Amino acid sequence: MKFTLSWLKEHLDTEASLDEILYALTDLGLEVEEVIDPASKLASFTIAKVVHAESHPDADRLRVCRVATDEGETQIVCGAPNAREGITVVLAKPGDYVPGLDVTLSVGKIRGVESFGMMASERELELSDEHNGIIELPSGEVGQKFVDWLAVNNPAAVDPVIDIAITPNRPDALGVRGIARDLAARGLGKLKPLAVTPVAGSFDSPVSVSIDAGLKAKGCPYFAGRVIRGVKNGESPEWLKKRLEAIGLRPISALVDITNYFTFDLNRPLHVFDAAKVAGGLRIEPAKGGESFAALDEKTYTLREGQMVIVDDNGVESLAGIMGGSASGAEADTVDVFLESAYWDPITVAATGRALKINSDARYRFERGVDPAFTLDGLELATQMVLDLCGGEASHVVSDGAMPQVDRAYKLDPARVISLVGMEIPEATQRATLEALGFTLDGDMATPPSWRPDILGEADLVEEVARIASLAQLEGKPMARETAGVPGAILTPLQRREKMARRTIAGAGYNECVTYSFIDAASATLFGGGADATKLQNPISSEMTHLRPDLLPGLLQAASRNQARGAGDLALFEVGPAFTGGEPGEQHLQATGLLVGQIAPRDPYGSRRPVDLYDAKADAEVILSAIGAPARMQINRKLDGWWHPGRSGVMALGPNKLCAFGEIHPKVLREMGVKGPAVAFTIWLENVPFPKAKGPSRPALEMSDLQAVERDFAFVVDAKTEVLTAVNAALGADKALIEAVNVFDQFTGPKAEEQMGAGKKSIALSVRLQPRDKTLTDKDIEAVSAKIIDKVTKATKGSLRS
Repeated sequence: MKFTLSWLKEHLDTEASLDEILYALTDLGLEVEEVIDPASKLASFTIAKVVHAESHPDADRLRVCRVATDEGETQIVCGAPNAREGITVVLAKPGDYVPGLDVTLSVGKIRGVESFGMMASERELELSDEHNGIIELPSGEVGQKFVDWLAVNNPAAVDPVIDIAITPNRPDALGVRGIARDLAARGLGKLKPLAVTPVAGSFDSPVSVSIDAGLKAKGCPYFAGRVIRGVKNGESPEWLKKRLEAIGLRPISALVDITNYFTFDLNRPLHVFDAAKVAGGLRIEPAKGGESFAALDEKTYTLREGQMVIVDDNGVESLAGIMGGSASGAEADTVDVFLESAYWDPITVAATGRALKINSDARYRFERGVDPAFTLDGLELATQMVLDLCGGEASHVVSDGAMPQVDRAYKLDPARVISLVGMEIPEATQRATLEALGFTLDGDMATPPSWRPDILGEADLVEEVARIASLAQLEGKPMARETAGVPGAILTPLQRREKMARRTIAGAGYNECVTYSFIDAASATLFGGGADATKLQNPISSEMTHLRPDLLPGLLQAASRNQARGAGDLALFEVGPAFTGGEPGEQHLQATGLLVGQIAPRDPYGSRRPVDLYDAKADAEVILSAIGAPARMQINRKLDGWWHPGRSGVMALGPNKLCAFGEIHPKVLREMGVKGPAVAFTIWLENVPFPKAKGPSRPALEMSDLQAVERDFAFVVDAKTEVLTAVNAALGADKALIEAVNVFDQFTGPKAEEQMGAGKKSIALSVRLQPRDKTLTDKDIEAVSAKIIDKVTKATKGSLRS
C-alpha cells in the first residue's frame, strides 16, 4: 500500500515528522517496507545565477558560463540550448551525487576548458523526463537550498512516498484514511472529519439495476449506482495526476482516475460504465459458463459456470468486484456514465479471481473485506468529484438488495490486557483507544466499526488496545511461582517411560531412526494394516498412502536403503505411535529395535556371528527392566504373521502382550528388500503395568544373608515339548523359595533317542533356592525338589532322568 505524506495529511492533522510517522506505522503493525524521499537526494543542490555566458572557443554547441554561487563566482561549461546570461539555475557542485546520471561530479576539462560543476536539468534530478534544457527557475536567491525552494513552489516534487505492508486481517488499512485513523489513535495527530453530503438527483436513472435472488444471500447483498450525464472526460487536474503517479499508477482520464483515487484514498473501489453502451439495465447474475469476456486489461477470459458477473442485454459487461469490461468502459468521448458502487462477498470474489488468475486493486480489497456501510457514502462522494472535475448532471440513485448486517458486540474486560498481553493500561485509556479507532462503547460492551471485519472476539479488543499503546513497551518479567519449593512433575508417566526406553535402547548401541508415520499400501498390508480406515485422503506421495500399523516397516525400509549403500551390519530403533485406525485413540506407542547382519567385527578369534533371536530377546529384557516391567513373564507363541513361526516369541502377563521378539519372516524380508539375517523386538510401552506407588523413590532393596542353594534336575520329555513349559512348571513349584530356573543342557538327536527312546530328548534345569528366614535343611530341600519333579513331570508328561 503506497501513499504520499501530503496525501496522508489530507486526513490527518499532524505536526509529526516523517521519521516519527514511519516509526509509529511499523509499531502499529503497518510495517514500512520502503520510503522514497526526493528531498534526501536533492539536499546538496543549491540555486545559482548565470551572470555571463559566451561560446566555447573549440565547440559551437557549448557555452562557457560564469555562475554566481553561495561560494562566489565559478566557471561551468554547459551544452544546454537555453544556457544564457541572467537565468536562475540549479547548481551541482564537484562532489555532489547526481541521481539521474548516477555519477558523483568532479572538476573536469571539456574541450580544454575547466568546468567546476554543472547546471542540472529536470531528468538529471529525476523530477521528470524533461532533458532538452537546464532548469530555469522563475525566482530564488543565490545559495538557497533547492529543496527549500521546491517545498514552497512545488511541494509535490519533494513529497515522500511511503510503502507499507498490509496483513490480510487489516483491510481498513488499504485506504489512506484507515492509516490516518490508526496514527490519530496513537496520538500523532487528529483525524479530520469526512463530510458526506448526498447529491440531489435531478432525473430518474435510465439505467436500472437488479441482483439475482440467489446471489443476494451470498454474492452481492447490495448494489447501487446512478447516471451522470453531460460529463467531459478530459485530463485529470494536476494534483490528482501527481498523486496517482506518486504511487505508481498511470493517469488515464478524469473518470477512471477518480475511481482509482477512491480505491486508494477511502478503500472504496468503484467502476464507471459508458451509459450509452449499456443496453437494458445492469443485472448481477451467475455466469452460465462458456461466455467470453474482454476485460480492461486487454485480455479475453472464458467464464465458468456460477462465477458472478454484471450483465446487460449485450452480454457480460464486468467481472463483479474484480475488473470491468472493455466494451462498456469510459472513453475520451464518453458523455454519459453510470457510476457503480456495490458490496461484494469476499469469498465469491476470491474464488473467481483465483480461477481466472486475474489480479486487480479491486479484487485485492473486496476479497479482504471493504466497509459495507460505506457503499452508498462512497457513491455520493465520487459523484460530487465527478461533477466538480467533469461537470454534468446526476440522476437519482438506483439500488437493489439491502446492506448486510455486520453489527456485533463483545465484552470489554480491562483486566484481560494484563492476563493476555502483560501490559497495565488504565481502563479509561483502553476505552479512549477503542473510541478513537471507531468502536462504539455501551457499558462494558464494545461494537466494532463496520470497516473492521477482523474483530471477532474479546481477545481482538485486547489486541487493539495493546497495539495502539505499543507492544514495544512490554517488559520481561519472571513468571511467579504458584507454590514454594520444587515444582511438581510435568511429564506424564508414559512420557517418562518413553524417554527411558529411548535412552536405554540408544545406550545398548542402537541408532535412532525417525521415519514417516505414513507407508505404502503394500507394506501396510504386509504388517496387518492397509485398511480404508488408515488410508490418507490426500497423501503426500504414492509411497505414503496409509498410516503405519507397526514401526517395523519403516525400520526395514531404512535397513534396505543402508544395505544398498554398503552398510550391512545395522542396529536401528524407533519409538513412536503405530495406528490401528484413523480415529483419535486408535493408536498405541511402540519401542521397536532391529538388528541386521553380524555381531562384532571380524577378528581372528571367531567372535563374529550372525544375529539371532536371543540377541533381540536380551536387549528387550534390558529395556523392559528399565521401564519397570516385572521380572517374571510368560513367553508364548501368539505371534503376528511377520515373525518367524519357530524362532520368535511373545513376553506376556496373561493375555496382556508386553513384547514380541525374534527373527523376521523370510518372506517379509524378501518383500522389503532386506538381506538377512534380521531379528527385532517390539515393546508395547502402554501395556507394561505402571507402578502403584506414585512417589519418586525406589522400593527398598531386599537382600538375604542366608546362603542360596542350587539343585540340578534332568527330565526325559517328548522331543516336541517346549523347554519353556518345564521352566514355568519349575518356577511354580514354590514361588516364595525358588528365585530362578535356568536351562543349562539339552540332549537331542539320534544319540539321545538311542538312550531314551524314539521321539525323546533330555532337558537339564538348574534351580536356585533362596531362603529368607532360615537356613534350609536337607529335609526342606528334598520337599521342594519333590514339588519341582511333580510339577515338571505333570506339565511335560515326562519323567525324571535316571
